[in-house]
Amino acid sequence: MVLGALRVRDFRLLWCGRLVSALGSWLLVVAVPAQVFAVTGSLVAAGFALAVEFLPPVLLGPVAGVVADRWDRRWVMVAADLVRAGAVVLLLAGDVGVVYLALFVESVGSVVFRPAAQALVPVVVGTGPALSGANGLNAVTDGVVRLLGPPLGGVLFVVAGFEWLVWVDFATYLVSAIAILRTTPRPTSTTGRRRVMPELRAGVAFVAGNRAVRSLLVVSALFLGANSCLAAIVVPYGMTVLGGSAQTGVLMSALGIGFLAGGAVLPVVVDRIPITSLLAIALGMTGGGFALLFSVGALAVAVVAAVVIGLAGSVVLGTTQTVVQRVTPNPVLGRVSAALFTAEAIAAFAGAVVGPLFAQATSLTWAGWVAGGLTVLSGAVAASLGSLDQAMERSDPPG
Repeated sequence: MVLGALRVRDFRLLWCGRLVSALGSWLLVVAVPAQVFAVTGSLVAAGFALAVEFLPPVLLGPVAGVVADRWDRRWVMVAADLVRAGAVVLLLAGDVGVVYLALFVESVGSVVFRPAAQALVPVVVGTGPALSGANGLNAVTDGVVRLLGPPLGGVLFVVAGFEWLVWVDFATYLVSAIAILRTTPRPTSTTGRRRVMPELRAGVAFVAGNRAVRSLLVVSALFLGANSCLAAIVVPYGMTVLGGSAQTGVLMSALGIGFLAGGAVLPVVVDRIPITSLLAIALGMTGGGFALLFSVGALAVAVVAAVVIGLAGSVVLGTTQTVVQRVTPNPVLGRVSAALFTAEAIAAFAGAVVGPLFAQATSLTWAGWVAGGLTVLSGAVAASLGSLDQAMERSDPPG
């Protein structure tokens, strides 16, 4: 079922572009915060390298949704890839302030890219089983790059240096742009002469009026706030508690193994288990993994916890994405996706800022426990939301 979506030529091109560009980004995922931490010696400064990437979704997310629904989504994604390619070159400046600027600009490109990509996938593959297969395959892709990217980036950093890694990331964005350009042009659902504010209001009105989407907004905000706290402190934790950059790379790879497994599981469970039950179970597993990861301080236990976090977290993200794509009319899907991304980014930004501050004031272990508790709370909220199951029954995806 996962591979069925690859029979669609345009999806193959979109998937290949995503795979290549994501691998380039994950080559740097340990190197950039590790470099900031090494230069400054500050948990807060290292965490800010992540937090700064959440500012563009907060500031520009809704507008990006209008862009995704107004213009040819192919060209929107190509333009975003070119912006991101230019941004990563700024990392070569070396100054920490410029590194933050590069991460900010790269995130601007991602803010524009994500809602356009999410809205284009159901147009390409439909809203039936092929959609859950496509989302599962994307989750597998995320798992592969999370598995291979960090350790490969660490080896290349030692052998070839940081500058070479940056140029590899630059090239991957160009490859992604070329792949997207080769997909079939499709008509836009709105005209370019409509005003922005009415379109923004239409997207917000749909979110406010749809119980399933509102429910997912609450669950996702809690989960991603906790997850960004983990992401902000996991590299300093690996370097200071688990033993260094090599151990951190192993930990990130374990997360990738989990994401890889979750991507394979997603198409099997998302159409067979009630959504509320699936989310509650997956979020409970993720929260338990957070607490375990930061409790023992041993690499072997941390690796097991990371696999659990990656698997369950992948199912949570893929399930949320599939539900939104199925219950939202495609003409407003870009704006609805962007509205959700914006709300999630606010929660993620708060987690990325508060997590390191809390860890510095208490300990990394306490910060991990709090993040785990918030994730379990989001699972309890999901368990109480019967509207999600009702919405999926009404959507009745074609086979």
